[in-house]
Amino acid sequence: MAVLGRGTAYGSCSLLHALGTGYGASLSLDLPAKVMLRDNPDRQEIVDPHGLLPAVESTWNEAGLPMPESEIHWMVRSEVPAGMGLKSSSAVAAAAVLALCDATETELETSQVVELAVRAQLASGCTVTGSVDDTWAAVTTGWKVVNPQVPIDQGIALEGEWPDSSEWAVFIVERGERTAEIDAQSFARAQMNFQKALMAIQQGALDNAMTENGRGVAFSTADQTGRKICNDLLVWGARCAGISGSGPAIVFMIPSVNEAAISRILDTLSSRGLSVFETAIRTE
Repeated sequence: MAVLGRGTAYGSCSLLHALGTGYGASLSLDLPAKVMLRDNPDRQEIVDPHGLLPAVESTWNEAGLPMPESEIHWMVRSEVPAGMGLKSSSAVAAAAVLALCDATETELETSQVVELAVRAQLASGCTVTGSVDDTWAAVTTGWKVVNPQVPIDQGIALEGEWPDSSEWAVFIVERGERTAEIDAQSFARAQMNFQKALMAIQQGALDNAMTENGRGVAFSTADQTGRKICNDLLVWGARCAGISGSGPAIVFMIPSVNEAAISRILDTLSSRGLSVFETAIRTE
């Protein structure tokens, strides 16, 4: 029994939904997904409803890249909640590609890792947009505004880091897995919010971008409960709050020095029966 290769990638939260303006942007979070290739099956059953891992293998083979000589089995240990808009598929796909790189001593550029992971996600049907921005966030720190309509190595329009990231407390409100079908056409009706989010990114107001993007997603997915939670969080002292991805998870941030406000927010959410956990902006 041996581990043949290892790969780690990360979940993220949305600053700009790609269905809103045609450009997407995600901020990398400290939510690791670790994937290992083994020569024997894992005792823990892998939950892979879209067949993402077989799609990674197929994409790898189609690219003419070498496979390990022995029979391979996947092992996944992910801290990214699945089906909530926190980019779990992008993290697992990218980590799987990196595990194959490690197992076969294959050196790829970061853009090539992203391309293979995006192709696998599209092939498995677990993404509408290609999740290019999410996949960049899975393997690099900070955020990138990405145009998914051009070659991946040419698609980064803007990029940067969240200012003073260590001084922010980051929380995620879990609201179960997504149940609503995503209607791409509905996002066009929230163009004003998404344009405001893009302009905020251009101006360096990333907190405003998260909030405006979340409002656009709430409108596009008819998630009025999510919109109300975000509004309440802002009133209670959060600097920004928005639905991530297509939901339903909500990410909110507040300067970590505001301990009283943080305590008040967490107590209030708990009293409403909402599950919350803390993470951080990834810096390395």
